[in-house]
Amino acid sequence: MNNYLTFGLALLFVLLVAALLGVAVLRRLTRRTASLRRLLDLADRVEGDLKSCRSRLQQAHAVMSLNPDLPAASEKEAAQAVDAGLRALLQQRIWIRDRAPTASQAELDEASQAMQQTRDRLRPLLQALGQAQNELDSAMREHIRQDSAP
Repeated sequence: MNNYLTFGLALLFVLLVAALLGVAVLRRLTRRTASLRRLLDLADRVEGDLKSCRSRLQQAHAVMSLNPDLPAASEKEAAQAVDAGLRALLQQRIWIRDRAPTASQAELDEASQAMQQTRDRLRPLLQALGQAQNELDSAMREHIRQDSAP
């Protein structure tokens, strides 16, 4: 009878340890999946920000080309800067594809943090570009109004 009790307690202990290990592995997997999802989401957002920037720059340069009185910014340099950002993002996506499945949690967290910092640096630039676009639009409207006045 005592042997059955000892065996039962040992079996219960083994099952408890297995359950705790299972919970730990499941938590790790859930955190890892969430980190990968966040990293991919941030990459998509940075790509959207860069493409928005490219579109706004093209729109601004199109408006400026209509008015020779406005100072001409270097469209080529701006396009190169956005293209460089997109190339860097492509390198990050390649890293995600090739390395993320085997990367440590710390590496995933570091990649997410770097991607978030990139977005944080882009945000004020996009806001400034939007403000400049508004001012350019206002200047063009004023110029058109002056040209059409008798």
